[in-house]
Amino acid sequence: MNNIRQRILAIIRPAHLASLATFSGDGKPWVRYVIPRVEDDLTIRIATRANSRKVSQIRKNPEVHLTCGVSDPRNVDTFLQIQGRARFTTDRGERESFWDPHLENIFEGPNDPEYGVILITPYRIEVWKEGISEPDVWEA
Repeated sequence: MNNIRQRILAIIRPAHLASLATFSGDGKPWVRYVIPRVEDDLTIRIATRANSRKVSQIRKNPEVHLTCGVSDPRNVDTFLQIQGRARFTTDRGERESFWDPHLENIFEGPNDPEYGVILITPYRIEVWKEGISEPDVWEA
């Protein structure tokens, strides 16, 4: 695994809020907080309701942007800007493998018909560090 990928994983893996941007039907950006989880291959997963606005927006335009890595606004050292393509799934295997007890506050369980997973496949990730004018870039 190369160094930039290791840095990206170290930044995104700890649980934290991230900002996910999608596009509305008229092409305007819409941003909301999410809690992402990432795999070694950099696929990002996010739990969501099947009937959410973000799901309908992703179905119309799969291009998304995620900003993450800052857990304390008083200490903004390094963060990520992620461009990718998203898709929504209610695949049983995805829902079961992503399931976490913290989701019990929102869903009845991994078989809840409203529970689904957004999968984001990044194609560009910028690693920003305080004090630099140009990020390190990973591209698929």
